Amino acid sequence: MLKNETYRFDSVREVLAKASEAKSGDKMAGLAAETSLERMAAKVVLSETILEEIYENPVIPYEEDEVTRVIYDDINEFIYKEIKHWTVGDLRNYILSHDTNSHELLGLSKGLTSEMISGVAKLMSSIDLVMASQKIRPTAHCNTMIGEKGRLAFRCQPNHPTDNPDGILASIMEGLSYGSGDAVIGINPNNDTVESVTRLLKMSHDFIRKWEIPTQNCVLAHITTQMQALKQGAPIALMFQSLAGTEPANKDFGISKEIIDEAQYLMAKYGTSTGPNQLYFETGQGSEVSLDAHMGVDMQTLESRTYGYARHWKPFMVNNVSGFIGPETLYDGKQVIRADLEDLFMGKMHGIPMGIAPTYTNHMQADQNDQEIAGMLTALAGANFYMGVPGGDDVMLSYQDTSYHDDASLREMLGLRPLREFEKWLEKMDIMKDGRLTAKAGDLSIFK
Repeated sequence: MLKNETYRFDSVREVLAKASEAKSGDKMAGLAAETSLERMAAKVVLSETILEEIYENPVIPYEEDEVTRVIYDDINEFIYKEIKHWTVGDLRNYILSHDTNSHELLGLSKGLTSEMISGVAKLMSSIDLVMASQKIRPTAHCNTMIGEKGRLAFRCQPNHPTDNPDGILASIMEGLSYGSGDAVIGINPNNDTVESVTRLLKMSHDFIRKWEIPTQNCVLAHITTQMQALKQGAPIALMFQSLAGTEPANKDFGISKEIIDEAQYLMAKYGTSTGPNQLYFETGQGSEVSLDAHMGVDMQTLESRTYGYARHWKPFMVNNVSGFIGPETLYDGKQVIRADLEDLFMGKMHGIPMGIAPTYTNHMQADQNDQEIAGMLTALAGANFYMGVPGGDDVMLSYQDTSYHDDASLREMLGLRPLREFEKWLEKMDIMKDGRLTAKAGDLSIFK
């Protein structure tokens, strides 16, 4: 009871949904709290909920959903049994304690289901989420090592509306000249055929080899297209796929555990990178709602489940693009910023090297100021990487993201460096010295 009002919640799923911060997608799906008072009542109930109760009541039953099965099959039962008597409030206090470090949190995470991680995020303020995220430092290795303290990486995203090789190469060179590309040189193809994807993979691979760039290439086609290209000899260092938090949504994406298992096997056998982490996933709050595949679960909890699904394959990087869909899932800049902070924490708490794309589309109530605030806050919170898009405006996907200049600014304002191997290459190319860009930044003639 709050202010003489009595609220009743009939399930863990309902408590999680009603405890969420306001999101237009949850409201559209009929899952959101109707008032701020009801939201607060749900948060109080959630804070007192025992972890064992959440464990025993997954939001989608084990028998009905592949994502649930992957999450539960991967849980470390010894760790879970040591903490199952904790409340969600106890978990929040442990995570935020000054005495708790990254090693302890990454160990603890192996005993947490994704619903537990979602629940604790719902009890955190923005400052809480930043402070918690700062503490957690997952690392992974493909050709470069991502996640080390003091380092911030970027994906060079040189998309072109017609997959024109010259245009893509020009964008790659521009991005590299600003120090962007140590996470991956990742191209979203306009044409998803095996032949077109193979051509882009060979082009990017050859360019990386010619200039001896310590990074990895990736063409973000559907995973089955990439698998076919790989079987035919295409050089792939990092394989990509978008994921969701329910089995029906993943079916709409054309994927399953079996398919991703095969992709991981093929990358270990034929991929060009050192590894062992050779997969790249993208996620974002709202995809299940937009596909009408949310199964009565709120967006944030589904996003957390996506990370629980992703961690099974120990990816090199997971990138969140919560603002990509539009106002039907996240209405304005305030909702996008909150989602970015939640997603960064939840991803890292799952033990994943987590990147953020503080994106927005032009039909949202958001603008460049919101995007830059989200970028600065999540960089402060320890995001592992961001996108690097020419001019901050993707001419192929038609959305706004961080630019090469934004990338350089985030590093400089926080005193962060590129990934270790890539920084040495930048210094060799005279693009960077003592962690700062030189006058050659933006000069594409260095590649002639």
